[in-house]
Amino acid sequence: MASDDDKVQSREKLAGVLLIAAAAAALLIANTGLADPYHSLLESRFGPALPRLGVLSVHEWIADGLMAVFFLLVGLEVKREWYDGRLSTAAERRLPIIAAAAGMAVPALVYLAITGADPALIRGWAIPSATDIAFAVGILALLGKSANPSLKLVLVAIAVIDDIGAVIIIALVYTASLDAVAIAAVAGILGLMAMMNLLGVRRLLPYMIAFGALWLAMLASGVHATISGVLAALTIPLGSGEKQSPLKRLEHAIHPWVMLGIMPLFGLASAGVHIGGFRELLQPVPLAIIAGLFLGKQVGVFGSIWLMAWFGIATRKPSTPWIQVYGAALLTGVGFTMSLFIGALAFNDPELVDSARLGTIVGSLLSAVAGWSVLYFSEPFVAEEDRAEALEIFAGDFDDETQESV
Repeated sequence: MASDDDKVQSREKLAGVLLIAAAAAALLIANTGLADPYHSLLESRFGPALPRLGVLSVHEWIADGLMAVFFLLVGLEVKREWYDGRLSTAAERRLPIIAAAAGMAVPALVYLAITGADPALIRGWAIPSATDIAFAVGILALLGKSANPSLKLVLVAIAVIDDIGAVIIIALVYTASLDAVAIAAVAGILGLMAMMNLLGVRRLLPYMIAFGALWLAMLASGVHATISGVLAALTIPLGSGEKQSPLKRLEHAIHPWVMLGIMPLFGLASAGVHIGGFRELLQPVPLAIIAGLFLGKQVGVFGSIWLMAWFGIATRKPSTPWIQVYGAALLTGVGFTMSLFIGALAFNDPELVDSARLGTIVGSLLSAVAGWSVLYFSEPFVAEEDRAEALEIFAGDFDDETQESV
C-alpha cells in the first residue's frame, strides 16, 4: 500500500504534467483556427450580478473566483509552515526570506532596466518576481531520484516566502480605488472568523460560509478578491502539532482540487496567447520578463545563497553539491501561474497583457528546461544513509564537523 508521502509525490508529479499540458494546449489553441471560439468562450458571461464587476465572464470566474481558493491553499500552507513546519524558527526562516527577497528584487530591477522605466510599462515590474510553486515542485517530482531530496524543502520554503511577497504586492500595488463600506464589511467578517477561532469553533462549514461572504465583500472593496483566500486562511485553527486540526483537514481536502483542477484550468484560460514570431520576443515587455525570470531569478536566488554561505550566515551540508542548488535556483524562474496572474492585473492594454503572457511563458519554459537539465544530468551525491541528515541544505547554526562553508 502506498504511503502518504508516495501519494503526495504522485499527485505533485501529475499536477506538474497537467499544468504543462494545459499551458501547451492553450498555446496550440490560440495559434490555430480554434482561437476565436476559445476567446469567445472565455469572454462569455454567466451567473448573478456581483459587486463591482457585475456578471462575470468565464475567465473572471476562474481568475477572481477559483483562484481565491488557490490563494486559500497558499495561505493555509504558509500558516502551517510558519508555525508548525519548515519556517517555524528564526534560523529556518532566515535563508528562504533573504533568498526569496533577492529573487524578487533582482528580476524586478532587470525588468526596469530593460524597459527603461517607461511609464506605460513600469506597472509590470512585479511580473518576473513570482515563482509558481506547483510547477517547480512538479518538475522536481518528475525528476524522481535525480534530484536531491532536500531540494524540495529549500525550494518550497523560498516559494512560500515568494508567495507572501506576491500577495502583498497584489494587495498594495494592483488595487483599484477602495470602497469604505466594503472594507468595513471585510474587517467585520475577518473579526467574526477570528472570534470563531478564539471560541474554539472546529467545524469547517462556518469558516467556509464566512469565506464566501469575505470573497464577496473583497470583490466589492477594490482589493483583488483573491486576497480573501489568504486572509481567510489566517483565521483557520492550526492546532500546532495536531494531525487532524481544522487547518490541516481543509488543506488536505482542497489540495487535490487546486493542484489537479484549478491550476490546470487557470493555465488553460491564461496561457492562450498568439505568437506572431521571434521579433515579438524582442519587444520590451516580453524581453524584460524573459530576462527577469530566466536571468534575474537565478542571479538573485543562487547569488544570495552563495553570499550567505560565503559570509557564514548559512552553511551547506556536504551531501548537497552547489550544482544541485543552482538547479533549484533555476526552477524559481518558473513564474507561470503567479506571473500570468500579476500580468493580467498590471496592464489595461490587451496587447500589453498578451506581451506579458508571452514573456511569462517563454521565460518560465527556459527556466524549467534549464533547471530540469541541470538537475537531471548532475549527481545528487546523497547516500541512502545520509538521506535523513540531508533533509536540510542550509540553516543558521550547525556543528562544524558535519557542515562545510564555501
